[in-house]
Amino acid sequence: MDNLEIMLILTLLVVIGYIAHRCHYMGGDFDKKLSGLIVDFTCPALILSSVMGDRLPSREMILPLLGIGFLTYILLTVVAVYVPRLITKKHEDRGILGFAMMFGNVGFIGYPIVASIFGQEAVFYAAILNVPNTLFVFTVGNMLLHSTQSPTATHSDMKPSNQILSRFDVKILYCPAMIAAYLAMLIVATGFDNTPEVISRPLTLLGNITIPGALLIIGSSMATLPIRKMAGNLSVYLTTVIRLLVIPVGIHLLFTALGFQPLSVAINTVIIAMPVATYGTIFCLKEGIDVTVMTEVTFISTIVSIATVPLVTYFFSLNIE
Repeated sequence: MDNLEIMLILTLLVVIGYIAHRCHYMGGDFDKKLSGLIVDFTCPALILSSVMGDRLPSREMILPLLGIGFLTYILLTVVAVYVPRLITKKHEDRGILGFAMMFGNVGFIGYPIVASIFGQEAVFYAAILNVPNTLFVFTVGNMLLHSTQSPTATHSDMKPSNQILSRFDVKILYCPAMIAAYLAMLIVATGFDNTPEVISRPLTLLGNITIPGALLIIGSSMATLPIRKMAGNLSVYLTTVIRLLVIPVGIHLLFTALGFQPLSVAINTVIIAMPVATYGTIFCLKEGIDVTVMTEVTFISTIVSIATVPLVTYFFSLNIE
């Protein structure tokens, strides 16, 4: 399956969600409850199942991948906190645009593309890179979205980094997805590769609901927007360019200059080049946050990525044997 075909499949699932909403199968409380199910049940299952393959990758790759992954998201946190202030004056949009810049759709698009370029074993490497992604999406990502809600006068006078931290809730550190991430790191660290199928199989089946469910929710959310809203605005387009081109190119050049192992850099670059993560829309629905801007930037970035993902993945994988 080539990259273009993967992107078209993604778009088709979003369209089905749109049609399902128009036909009254989705929407309202159903979407909110499905979002909660994905965040608290199917997403943790997906995280755990991603490290329960038949074999583990080379141990020499584990620490470099975790290192480059955590460094990447530390840098992206800075981008997500400060760059949105330069492209929009709307306080309520900054956290959403920051989330969009920081997190890409690793699961549905990232894994298949990594496999098509680097081989099936590389999916496990992508899963290791997804551990810091998960840690950050459920901590920093959650705080970014909540920072958009009704800022008080005191909060509005704070530095943007302090505004984000003021929304931190320690419960995030032991939500279901975070617990799954901790267990996944433990599995990777210990090299445990003998998970009984009676455990791994149900987790895999449950985790497989995550991606199509998330895409259907995005399509359903799009159906609530006026057609003219689907075109987005300048801040959405700038965020899309930053997410799909500026960030992956910058990350690749930086870690190459720092001397990281080429395969680690290439896989990380491909992962970072994905369109906006579907979890953004799911979090907004689950927490009662307006999904308009998140849906716009997810939709626009997904459409544009049909061209940019094949381009970026081809260019940055040329020198990898």
